[in-house]
Parts: sequence; structure tokens; C-alpha cells
Amino acid sequence: MSEEKRSILVFGATGQQGGSVIAALISDGWPVRALVRDAGSAKSAALHSAGVQLFQGSFASTESIHEAMKGVYGVFSVQPSSPQAAMYGVSDEDEVRYGISIADIAAQSGVKHLVYSSTAAVSEGLTGMGHMDSKAAIEAHIRSLNMRATIVRPAAFMEMLLMPGFGLDKGCFNFFMEPDQPMQLIAVPDIGRIVSAIFSAPERFAGKAIEIASDTVTGNDLETAFSEAAGRKITYSRFSDEVLQGNEFLAKLTALNDSGRLAGKADLEALRKIHPGLQSFRSWLAGPGRDAFLHALGTADAWSYGHD
Repeated sequence: MSEEKRSILVFGATGQQGGSVIAALISDGWPVRALVRDAGSAKSAALHSAGVQLFQGSFASTESIHEAMKGVYGVFSVQPSSPQAAMYGVSDEDEVRYGISIADIAAQSGVKHLVYSSTAAVSEGLTGMGHMDSKAAIEAHIRSLNMRATIVRPAAFMEMLLMPGFGLDKGCFNFFMEPDQPMQLIAVPDIGRIVSAIFSAPERFAGKAIEIASDTVTGNDLETAFSEAAGRKITYSRFSDEVLQGNEFLAKLTALNDSGRLAGKADLEALRKIHPGLQSFRSWLAGPGRDAFLHALGTADAWSYGHD
């Protein structure tokens, strides 16, 4: 086996990003390893059935990370962040510590290529939001290491729009942008395809930080797409002033979008050369997002946030 097809270790394997990366790597013929918290879980069993070599451990266990990383060619690094605290119990400080530890162990282990998943919002520096600035700190540390690395900065996930609390169950949809204001989104499966392409062309992408997205939409575009998919009118509006005044987290994200930091600046034409199958929002909604959309139409719940 050539060095280029030695194993790649994927973190966050049972989450959205890690799962998409594993699927793409397997499709492209890469042997894949995964660090999982519970090797006996249903999600881990599914990975094992797909041919993934499992290593049980945690982000906090440097010993298990060292073991999983022995002899691998590449590492895909993503960590849970503080908005997912209810599920993972992590703080911003934990995220930074885990991200730095993985990068350091990769450098010590002779890993040939590290791909780290950050966020598009940090492309112009600190944002004032801990769960984003934690990623900027990890990026800075990775750049200080003497190893081949690539940073990807995903836009907001299309999948996030179908979380409860945005109003679809009430025949409306509320989000960050004004009706005519553009914002980039990415379909999670496209993250995996782009990352796999990066591992396959290391010299082309070494030392780069790349914003990645699948499509650019406005609030009006969302209204049209959701209405067509639902077969009835779904009205779009930006979060109301009352909502933003009562939710500091949403207010900060909305301000970041207004400033252009969250809106995204990915070069979609360049990304299509890397991955020609980038999904438009409409194609994603009609395909991979269809079941989740139908579920959201009938599900009333409070707004929550998670992005891994």
C-alpha cells in the first residue's frame, strides 16, 4: 500500500462532520480509523460494519489518542464545542485543549497531513464569541507546528435550519438574515467530499485555510424553497427585535452575519473544481434533507444549538 493510502484517523466519527468525512474517505478507498467514546454503541457498530477500525477513548485521553494515531497517514480533527455542552459537557477551554492536544500528538507521531475543521466566522480574526474564538486559538497553534496541515472553515450547516424552534411547524421560518440578505450554507456531506479531496492532493492544499460552502441563499430564497417543499406557503422573516433582545446568543450571531463574518466568503466556483457535486440548498432539501424537513414541519420545540 502506498503512503498516500495509509489509514486516516477521524475524530468526531459519530457526529455530523466526522461521519461525513468517514463516508467520503471510504468511498475514495482510504482505510479509516476512528476514536470513539463507546465502541459498543449502535453508531460505533455501524462504523465497524462499514470497515472502520475503532479505537475506544476520549479527547481527554492522550494515551488513547497516541495509540489510535500510530502509523496513520492523516488525521481529521474536529472537537465538540460549548453550545453542545448538554451532550458533551465541554467548555471553550476544553475545546482548545483538545484541539491543541490532537495537533501536538499528530506532530509527534509523524502524521503526514492534519486537516482541522474550524468555522468561517474566524477568517477575519476574533469574534467575541467563545465557541468560535476557541477555534481561532486552535488554528493559531496548528500554524505554529512544523507539519503539513490544512484548515477548513465550514459555513453554517444546511442541517441546522431544520432544528426545532425556527418556526416551520407554524408555517414560517425565522433566521439571521434580512429577506434579501445573502448567507452561505454547506450541506454536511459536502464537508466530507471536500476533506477527502484535500487528503488526496496534499501539496495543493498544505498550509492553506479554506472557507467551504455549498450554496448562497437569501431569506427570500429560503421562503421559496421551503414553500415548494411543503406544498404550502412558508413565510420568511428575520428574528424579531424582541427575540434578539431576549437572546444574547442569537443577537451576537445575527450581528456577525450583518457584519459579513457569518455570511461567508467561500469561493463556490473554486470549490466546485474540488468537488463538482456541491449541493444547492434546493437539491439538498429535496434529497438528503427531505425527511428532516418533513419532521420539522410537525415538531414544535424551543430553539437549541449544536454544531459539531
